[in-house]
Amino acid sequence: MMNIEEKIKIIEKGTLEVISNDELNSKLEKKQPIAYTGYEPSGKIHLGHAITIAKLKSLQNIGFKIKILLADYHAFLNGKGSVEEIAEIAKYNEMCFRALGLTDDTEFVLGSTFQTKEEYTENVYKLATLTTLSRAKRSMDQVSRNSDNPKVANVIYPLMQVADMVALDVDIALGGMEQRKIQMLARENIDKIGDNIPVCIHTPLLHGLDGDEKMSSSKGNFIAVDDNEKEIKNKINKSYCPIGELDGNPIIEIAKYFIFTNQEKFTIKRPEKFGGDLTLNEDELIDMYSKEELHPMDLKSGVSDFLINYLKPVREFMEDD
Repeated sequence: MMNIEEKIKIIEKGTLEVISNDELNSKLEKKQPIAYTGYEPSGKIHLGHAITIAKLKSLQNIGFKIKILLADYHAFLNGKGSVEEIAEIAKYNEMCFRALGLTDDTEFVLGSTFQTKEEYTENVYKLATLTTLSRAKRSMDQVSRNSDNPKVANVIYPLMQVADMVALDVDIALGGMEQRKIQMLARENIDKIGDNIPVCIHTPLLHGLDGDEKMSSSKGNFIAVDDNEKEIKNKINKSYCPIGELDGNPIIEIAKYFIFTNQEKFTIKRPEKFGGDLTLNEDELIDMYSKEELHPMDLKSGVSDFLINYLKPVREFMEDD
């Protein structure tokens, strides 16, 4: 039987911050605490999503009930398409999340199934009286696609996200760092409309393959979890990977967040005339690359081989469904 300290180590692994550890202890005393994350159904599911799904899987393994909000109304408010279009994308997104290995008892909740109910709407109204316009806008800085010309929808969005956490009785709210401002808004205001303030866990954002600060389906700078082998190789080969540079390098990040969270060592196949195969742990890879002793194309080749194998179960799941 795993103790609380062991569970906390698993929760903290691969995260940027947990707010807060003291509160996390009390959540872990519950019989089956609830961990949630929300996704706008808005296109392909990619490696950026897979980071949070991997964390949800680890939470599931230590006894958490997992709830995933397929936030169709949020996507509509954020200009991601018509309600009908978003509903179809939500079905595809759910398939991808299941294909990534979440267990059958994962609960997928469509936002529109509860976000027009009386209690929920009343909570949004209450939050509107508690939140300044500037704070609501600021919380959307990294989430909204209309940040240069914000609409009223942009300030409704974060209030709904806070109300979501109450409606889903969330113990842990998981998200990338772009969600931090909204989650802090939730922690400050949930006690005005509910009684279960969530612990917030933030996972790293993956840079886009073009070097952009965020991998995004709308920008086309991603590896989709159901890309075929040829697509993975082509995308990785064309990706931004400056020699010797670590910061903002998406290929180094893929190695860090996917390869070395799943295995201790990583083999890069090379012809004998270029030094032969390399088998490296994370520290060795970082050291060699930073000293320009490993060519970007060799790194890309190894990462491609890993991803093709890592995502094979997803491709098979999607083909069989």
